[in-house]
Amino acid sequence: MRVLITSSIYPTPQAPKVVGGAEIFVRRLAESLLDKGDSVEVIRAASAPNQEMETCNGIDVYSAPVKNVYFPFTKPRSAPIRAIWHAVEDWQQTAQLVAARIQAFKPDILHSNNLSGLTTAVWKTSSELDVPVLHTLHDYYLTCPRCSRFSNGSACANTCVSCKILTVNRRGTTKHLDAVVGVSQRILDIHTQLGLFSDTPLRTVIRNASTADVGDKITVRPDGTVTFGFIGRLMQEKGIYNLVQAVAAIPPHLMRLVIAGHATESQRAHIKLLAPNARIDFLGFVAPREFYEQVDVVVVPSVWEDPSPLVVADAQAAGKPLLGTRFGGIQEVIEQDVTGWLTAPDAGSLTKSLLQIIESPQQIAEISRRLKAGINEWTFIDVVARYRDAFEHVRQSRGVARS
Repeated sequence: MRVLITSSIYPTPQAPKVVGGAEIFVRRLAESLLDKGDSVEVIRAASAPNQEMETCNGIDVYSAPVKNVYFPFTKPRSAPIRAIWHAVEDWQQTAQLVAARIQAFKPDILHSNNLSGLTTAVWKTSSELDVPVLHTLHDYYLTCPRCSRFSNGSACANTCVSCKILTVNRRGTTKHLDAVVGVSQRILDIHTQLGLFSDTPLRTVIRNASTADVGDKITVRPDGTVTFGFIGRLMQEKGIYNLVQAVAAIPPHLMRLVIAGHATESQRAHIKLLAPNARIDFLGFVAPREFYEQVDVVVVPSVWEDPSPLVVADAQAAGKPLLGTRFGGIQEVIEQDVTGWLTAPDAGSLTKSLLQIIESPQQIAEISRRLKAGINEWTFIDVVARYRDAFEHVRQSRGVARS
């Protein structure tokens, strides 16, 4: 099968930027499809002017020019400039590089992922050239210009007027889709409840699986201290500051918190101010194995509808129990007292849950053994198989429709 993949970001040696888990997933999927014998090309949004094609691990990666006032995923901009960017983004109608690669590469299917900088014009262009489109939902781009449905410190229950205005055209282009995949049931439900994909023939869920070397070390703490870990961006919506406040209320001899991910000096200072007496270690940006082999329990304290954080899949692959909040895809893969624990996101609830875990070290060990034994095992091999099945389903359905 010939698969043309689009993604806002696709990390390569010449453009190594990584913002979240979606681009890690896309690269792993593309390379896995190639290993299966499929032909694959990738189009990403350019991160610099005149970015040339790059071949990475046998895959040709093209960079589509961004026709807007600045490149996506760059330094913060003022609110008026961001509004202009989002308005221009929503009105894009053509994707010239996608058209050129379809004509040259002749794909059987276009698989789109995150769309910032590329826009839903990739769908329209593909549809007009009679190539079916499968889109994977990794974020909320179709209903929220910020892609997060998070504002003023909490998850958005409704779509505000400005978001409706700035996404009006992209929502309408879903008519060009042959299939949509949610990385969790929750992200798919949020979109369908808002009226999207009502005419999309195939709507399904394919959850993420671990793509990292997470190690297999089971931690033993001779002093009885439980080490909790947080890995990811230190953003408000990730719940890191609620977690730190919760840790501050627990005697420091009972627990240690390890934080992995880039932390600015101001972020470190703020965390120290929130929990001056807590045992908190900053690892910085480290390999996943280095993080997971230091912790007993991984905490995912998100306060937004986090679609399907890779940390959940990675932690379970590493045999580490999870403490997560009831948001997005987190709640779908943590089974209470079996693979981890679920809690409310506020500091008080987190403190209570942390103390309950500390008081039950035998349960930590039991869950770790259960995870290592492969309970409900879901691997990236399974993910690739599901996508190949979905691609084939779409191709055959389109073929039937043509005849």
